[in-house]
Amino acid sequence: MAAEAEVEGSAAPAKKGIPKLFIIIGAAAIVVLLAGGGLFFFLSSNTSKAEHGVTDEAGAPVAGASTFIFNLPTMLVNLNNGGEGESFMKLTVALEVANESVMTEIQPRMAKVVDAFQVYLRELRKSDLEGSAGVYRLKEELLRRVNVAIYPSRIESILFKEILVQ
Repeated sequence: MAAEAEVEGSAAPAKKGIPKLFIIIGAAAIVVLLAGGGLFFFLSSNTSKAEHGVTDEAGAPVAGASTFIFNLPTMLVNLNNGGEGESFMKLTVALEVANESVMTEIQPRMAKVVDAFQVYLRELRKSDLEGSAGVYRLKEELLRRVNVAIYPSRIESILFKEILVQ
């Protein structure tokens, strides 16, 4: 009987060890998958810089790029707070265009683009810009307004270089 008690007592820890082993193997597999996914996104982000339009510091497009970047001047706007003090936004954006001919078409219409941006931005409240959803709405609205201002030309996207709300 004492031998049977010892066998039963030693069998119980062996059953507890198996789930721990599965947990350790599962955790290791998750770490390996996350590391592989991170490596994939890191490597794909490096290739996307070569595929998308990249400009030098002066704003000139780099040769061989499939899209071009058109830098707009920095805008400083007084936000609408409904009389609750003053809030300002400093915004620097760039326009991503498909080819160089669109860049030359946009150049004479830049006053209309900046005017459309200024009118929209002055009506924003500080609360409109909170969180990633607020920034996404701002990006979509600026994209719509610039495409209206430069019609029939069209830009691909708005790129934020600097957003400061104070």
